Amino acid sequence: METLQEFFTNLYRFDELIRWGGYFVLTIIVFAETGLFAGFFLPGDSLLVTAGLLAAVDGVLNIWFLNALLIVAAITGDSVGYWIGFHLGPRIFSKEDSFFFHKNHLIRTKKFYDKHGPKTIVLARFVPIVRTFAPTVAGVGRMEYATFLFYNVAGGVGWVLSMTLCGYFLGRAIPDIEKKIHWVILIVIVISFIPIVKEIWAARLEKKKGAC
Repeated sequence: METLQEFFTNLYRFDELIRWGGYFVLTIIVFAETGLFAGFFLPGDSLLVTAGLLAAVDGVLNIWFLNALLIVAAITGDSVGYWIGFHLGPRIFSKEDSFFFHKNHLIRTKKFYDKHGPKTIVLARFVPIVRTFAPTVAGVGRMEYATFLFYNVAGGVGWVLSMTLCGYFLGRAIPDIEKKIHWVILIVIVISFIPIVKEIWAARLEKKKGAC
């Protein structure tokens, strides 16, 4: 119980969370955020950038071992999400909202999927919340698993490497950047939410046009 309490206490203090939980916590979070409904509130992009940065500045993590673990976690997580959607089917859209599940997130992801098709599995990796539900929507839509796996692997590798290496090279290039780590995290969070804001804004404009 104390371990769980400490986890939630440090959840959004990324540097402290990583130093406390190391590879294990990072792997669990990446898997849960990409494969389980409960993971939509977990940190993603900013946590990976922070992990890469810490790997560069204080050696708390080995960047290559970290990437290998997280790529596997990301690909496995998406596959679990796909099979959840595949087996539950369309009835998942009638599921009641709870702390761990919000139907609106699923519906918004479906619209994203309808717009972008199979490449959603890659694009969604870089969009918070959407990346949690995209594989499930693909499973509900009965995307051929071989096709899904191709985009899953491409997206998983691209997402993990781009985030961790971004942090790693920032840590190598900018002296004492770890003292400004909270600013780095804030910038990553703002950038990662831009696609969601754009989608919501476009949906509202479309709704207004339809009402006219």
